[in-house]
Amino acid sequence: MMDAGRHPNIELLSYSAVVDVQGYVGNFQVRVKKKPRYIDLTKCTGCGECVKECPVEVDSEFEVGLTKRKAIYRPFAQAIPPAFVIDKRPSPCKSTCPAHIPVQGYIALIGQGKYDKALALIRETTAFVGTLGRVCHHPCELECKRKDVEAPLAICALKRFAYDVAAPTAPPPAPVERVYGEKVAIVGTGPAGLSAAYDLVRMGYGVTVYEALPVAGGMLAVGIPAYRLPKDVLQQEIDYIKALGVEIKLNTPIGRDGGPTLEDLRRDYDAVFLAVGAHRSRQLNVPGEDLPGVLHSTDFLRALNLGQEVKIGKRVAVIGGGNAAIDAARSALRLGSQVTIVYRRSRAEMPAIPAEVDAAEEEGIAFHFLATPVRILGENGRMTAMECIRMELGAPDESGRRRPVPVPSSEFTLEVDTVIVSIGQQPDLAPLAGVEATGWGTLTADPDTMATPVEGVFAGGDAVTGPASAVWAVAAGKRAAESIHRYLRGLDLRQGRVFEWPKAADIQVEIPAGIEKAARREMAALPMAERKSTFKEVELGFTEEEARAEAARCLSCAVCSECQECVKLCEAKAIDHNMREEFVDLEVGTIIVATGFADFDPTRLPQYSYGRSPNILTGMEFERLTSAGGPTGGEILTAEGKVPERVAIIHCVGSRDVNANRHCSRVCCMYALKHAHLVREMTGAEVYEFYMDMRTFGKGYEEFYERVQEDGVIFVRGRGTEVRVREDGKLVVRAEDTNLGRPVSATVDMVILGTGMEARPDADQVARLFGLGRTADGFFAEAHPKLRPVETNTEGVFLAGTCQGPRDVPDTVAHASAAAAQALALMSKGVVTISPTVSHVLTRFCTGCGKCVLACPYNAISLNGDGKAEVNAALCKGCGTCAAACPSDAIVPLHFTDDQLVAQIVGVLQ
Repeated sequence: MMDAGRHPNIELLSYSAVVDVQGYVGNFQVRVKKKPRYIDLTKCTGCGECVKECPVEVDSEFEVGLTKRKAIYRPFAQAIPPAFVIDKRPSPCKSTCPAHIPVQGYIALIGQGKYDKALALIRETTAFVGTLGRVCHHPCELECKRKDVEAPLAICALKRFAYDVAAPTAPPPAPVERVYGEKVAIVGTGPAGLSAAYDLVRMGYGVTVYEALPVAGGMLAVGIPAYRLPKDVLQQEIDYIKALGVEIKLNTPIGRDGGPTLEDLRRDYDAVFLAVGAHRSRQLNVPGEDLPGVLHSTDFLRALNLGQEVKIGKRVAVIGGGNAAIDAARSALRLGSQVTIVYRRSRAEMPAIPAEVDAAEEEGIAFHFLATPVRILGENGRMTAMECIRMELGAPDESGRRRPVPVPSSEFTLEVDTVIVSIGQQPDLAPLAGVEATGWGTLTADPDTMATPVEGVFAGGDAVTGPASAVWAVAAGKRAAESIHRYLRGLDLRQGRVFEWPKAADIQVEIPAGIEKAARREMAALPMAERKSTFKEVELGFTEEEARAEAARCLSCAVCSECQECVKLCEAKAIDHNMREEFVDLEVGTIIVATGFADFDPTRLPQYSYGRSPNILTGMEFERLTSAGGPTGGEILTAEGKVPERVAIIHCVGSRDVNANRHCSRVCCMYALKHAHLVREMTGAEVYEFYMDMRTFGKGYEEFYERVQEDGVIFVRGRGTEVRVREDGKLVVRAEDTNLGRPVSATVDMVILGTGMEARPDADQVARLFGLGRTADGFFAEAHPKLRPVETNTEGVFLAGTCQGPRDVPDTVAHASAAAAQALALMSKGVVTISPTVSHVLTRFCTGCGKCVLACPYNAISLNGDGKAEVNAALCKGCGTCAAACPSDAIVPLHFTDDQLVAQIVGVLQ
């Protein structure tokens, strides 16, 4: 293998797969997908330092699951090339997170107690670690695959823990060095604006952020109560951004009250990002809405967060079902009011975070679902009550939720003295002269690049999407920052960027067998009596023990957690987590298929109890156990670390069995004999061989069988029918001894299952790719079992090794040599003779329906420029499938008349 890898005329495309094959013999066009290794092979020295700090462990494929390997690993000691590779797969949590925070990375680091590194990793993506850890609606948790075991991970709470435990002692960041001369103006210090500023300043730009309010933070500062987001947490994260070099100008509105206009910013800065949020409340549009006592949630929460005096009555009704409505209701409760939330849909349709709704209900807030106000009643110039009408759910609206419809004559009155309206918000675009607005009253901007129709002006966050969650605003800010960087550098705003991430539902994750259930940790909370009368933070966070226990529940779906620890350790700078798959197009004359076999999975035969005891091994697992480089250093030991005293070996597991594979796997008998010899020689244990009959084909094999008999191995002629696991861990093997004519059993410490060979699970896909036939047992079919054993029905495509059928190593080598010889002989001819038995299209009858194209198993037919079917004679095998599929009888086999074909069919049937 090493010689082949070093040969000047052999190019090895490792970690690659053929995805398309076109053309024909002598003129094949093959497309190969090179999967990203995330390791630069020209730089990697194979030192292995990167492995030491990798926090992720998974079962080792080379050791057939007997030991673990890291997410960054060398497949095996003699691997060619000898470099490392990172096993990275799509992650449901990261894909679902709008900001694509490396969730599994910081969870893995928390699990190892590396809290400062977890914080630093999150800060590579966002500065709002403690903030998002408190207010994020965590869509990632809805897609966490741990929910298929018992409950999703508390991802958001773990992010908060990383901030709470590490941020107080983390040193402040140093200002970032200015790399570029261009300056960027950002309007709005909400999560979108500050996220864009955070990324841009770290890229090396000068950034100034303008804010109309007297405090920075946008809705984070004035729209979320302190019991959810303490002011000191948000301020610390804003100070972190400022320390990097971002300038924030407070009390500086754009386009009004003497502040600079948008045109001023366009003149003075090289790019502008509009992140003005959605601070203007939508109106109820009902009579009496202008009466004193009717407030809007944005105004109410802003005044509350700015420390201004807020007067509300004792009986408060909050209209709406979003997060702002819940925040307003819980805040009013803390001011001493009795609060009722009125919502026009049912609880299931509420857009608010479910945990917040639950908390509001626990605190004593009443809910009135399927109702909406129709007018505000008042006396002496002040409201006294609210008249509502009951609703019922009708057909879905544009949001996909069922539209509420009024129920005739169902009006009722709520006796309240304050109404807080929270039915939505929209941006105030009046001061931004020159921008383009949508019909919804939001800014017009490309949803991917955030570019507006105005040159050099970008927009994002709630001002573009309407009210959304903080993490969506963070994501918009990050996209805008990348687009602004590309714009200023004269680069294409789209090329090479990833806008569509894999959907969590499409990411297949195999839940490890036998995984133990572990309850999701829930954060402690402030006592109910205290929380209802104070704005102290309600949720108290995880303890260190709780956080590490919760982190340990992670399934490591993506294997590599992207914790970046390997990057920090690699002195050669060989690790590149941004690698993407590549495609290589090859022109070749011949193809040799050598895709190998699959080991039979004995869990398909439950009578053998495979997987129920670690001492029931397959033959391949036992091979690794006896290897000097294996998990036990070559010692034969049970899972308990003891030398076995009695071992049973069962032949033909998955072979010669009507319930599995009918074919004989050829090699199993001799491998089983080898295993018996090793056990006897290395442990002196008593060994039982349960076999149907012994197939010792080949030179020296029968002699080896006799030697094993002389070793004292006990041979029981009869297939092992059952393996039972006793409570004490001992294994009982049962069989029928056909020599004695009665059932027998043996109690042993270890069982080795002689699993057979079968076709690979993807054999059908590979067969379609290369135009191969398959035999009844699933292996690829040769052109003739005796005269053409390495050729296929597709000219120029050859078979080598166990993809064609079970073979021992010497046979595989001989078969491969024969395939190589045939391929070389074909290429040396220069001219290829093809069979005259091919299909022919009668173009005058062809309608161009394309059914023949779909039916052809050899991809030999296509539609030409005239829309007529056309046969490539070099690919056609004359099978007649196209003729059978053609509805207009436009295809006939060349050189055969209908009468001749009928005569042949009749002859076959007779």
